[in-house]
Amino acid sequence: MAKRTAVKDAPKDGINPKQPCPCGSGKRYKACHGAPGGATDVIVSRPFEGLAAECELIALREFVPSAVVKLPVKDGREVTLATVLPMAAAGLIRGDDVPFVGLQVQTRSGDISRDLARALRWAQEAKTGDVLPVVGPDNGENPGRLQDLIDADAELTPVLHTDFIWWMPEGTEPTGDVALSLERANAAILPTERVDAPGVKAAYWVDAGDKAHLRWVRPEPEEKLLSAMARLAARGELDLGEGSRYAGSFRAHGLLVPVWDLDREMHAREWAEPAEALGKRLLEALASDEPLTDAERRAREGLRGRQITLR
Repeated sequence: MAKRTAVKDAPKDGINPKQPCPCGSGKRYKACHGAPGGATDVIVSRPFEGLAAECELIALREFVPSAVVKLPVKDGREVTLATVLPMAAAGLIRGDDVPFVGLQVQTRSGDISRDLARALRWAQEAKTGDVLPVVGPDNGENPGRLQDLIDADAELTPVLHTDFIWWMPEGTEPTGDVALSLERANAAILPTERVDAPGVKAAYWVDAGDKAHLRWVRPEPEEKLLSAMARLAARGELDLGEGSRYAGSFRAHGLLVPVWDLDREMHAREWAEPAEALGKRLLEALASDEPLTDAERRAREGLRGRQITLR
């Protein structure tokens, strides 16, 4: 069951108002759930828990710029999940009658999974050309959660794009606000590729300009993962070989996302084998029940203090 924190019951000094809101909106707490008149519903800190695709959904929500994937809907009309839609809409029915729901949207809800369920239900009933700008208040309805509407055991393999031209049906030219939104969205894209290797899931190579990164959403509980990473760090094995360096990690929707700096002169495909090897070392370290050594405990504290912020 997802861990829930009732904002209204939190002590006044329990959440730093300048820190990101625990709901995962990307806003500071004081501008989201901590704002006067802001949302007061409970915050689900791990909204995609219970889904086999949890890590991929977090990656698509947080840092993959342009990607789509068909949702394994249990019943009803097939719907495509997209990272970003025109005008940051929560849902739309494209001109060729293809329904989409957006993942990177601004809401004040404390449960992203519930918001997605409502957008998904809307997309199954809406007509060609309809747009859902934002998922509004519940109004007493009970749409369930994403876990209720899709096959929880299904893995997702997103299709990444270098631009947002897929917003438009093939052969259609964008105009007006959509054209402007498309131009701005394309200009903001950081080149991103999925690292494809056995045993490697939700790992993405990102070219940030001055350097490249590997961002890898991990499914393990944070403390267990940190201990495993500390074992590798103490042995000098927490990297992907020459041209790489562990940079730090950030938290996203209840999971930890380690990040490595990479030599940007190397192609994304060249990091597949090193990522596979690192994944195997991590699994071996995760399986160890031995107490941490003094060196490993020091390494763990060092890892714990290396939190980074995406720009």
